[in-house]
Amino acid sequence: MLKLAPLLTAAALAASTVHAQAACEKTDKVVAAWLPIMQTTAYYVALEEKLFEKACIEIDSQKMESPNHIIDALVGGRADFGPPGAAAGIAMLAESKFPGKFKVFGLQGGGIRAGRINDGLIVKADSPIAGFADLKGKTLGHVPGIQWRTIARHMVRSAGLDPDKDVKLVDLAVAMQVPAVLGGTADAVLALEPVGSVAVATGKAKRAITNPVAMTIADPFYSGASVMTTKFLTERPDVARRVVDVIDQATDLANADFDKYKSVIPKYTPVKDDQLALLAQPYLRGFKDLDETDLKSYQALVDVFVAEGVLKGPIDVRSKMLKPADVGQ
Repeated sequence: MLKLAPLLTAAALAASTVHAQAACEKTDKVVAAWLPIMQTTAYYVALEEKLFEKACIEIDSQKMESPNHIIDALVGGRADFGPPGAAAGIAMLAESKFPGKFKVFGLQGGGIRAGRINDGLIVKADSPIAGFADLKGKTLGHVPGIQWRTIARHMVRSAGLDPDKDVKLVDLAVAMQVPAVLGGTADAVLALEPVGSVAVATGKAKRAITNPVAMTIADPFYSGASVMTTKFLTERPDVARRVVDVIDQATDLANADFDKYKSVIPKYTPVKDDQLALLAQPYLRGFKDLDETDLKSYQALVDVFVAEGVLKGPIDVRSKMLKPADVGQ
């Protein structure tokens, strides 16, 4: 398996540790635009462990209400980077309109082989729906926005149905997805974690399919990405390198001991304390760990946007990924 060159060598990590222990002669302000979802876990860990402060970075943390808002903030120059959980597909859609605007330095999602749940087809416990092919004449809810509308259309089409004629697709805010299924206003929802886990725990709903998107598009499947602007990277490369270092460190911590760090998730997301035991661990990939499988998976998602007519032409994701040379490695 082809590995991207690691961002941190042992010597660089040691130097980073010494730097973190020293008093900051200067603090650099960085604006982060983030979404309150599970895929953003590494960012929460970085904040809780004060990793940015140790790297002499003052974070202006801007919570957004939708994936589109993150990209809008980056394009508009109101944010320097989108921590883990920014929309991977929307980032490339924006990149097609504003070429050279972004660099991707991490991916987040789930996978079958990795044993990490990212999404599920959620239906009532007594529903006969077993897959997307059973949705003819029915209503399918999904996360609002172009990314999950595109993915939902592709899932329906891959099951042999016409997303324009056979199935009614509806945007459903995360908080409304389970009530919509239980109340009958949607026959099924294509839901991101932790919606599926919370729904199943009620005993009134079930996953007709676990990780259906990974089954159809790519395994692992990444709907989230860590993104920075090329303006930030070009104008402040040392600060950008430290941001990447921090997110990598936090990703390692979250992956190594999710049971410990999931306790902070209610502080940043709508998840409640009594729901922590239900949470499925996300599949988080930091910059230094990205490999050939990850790049092929990301490319598969972008190719779906092309196939569905959302992107007007192909995009090679490799050209959009941060490289060690970009941060002086």
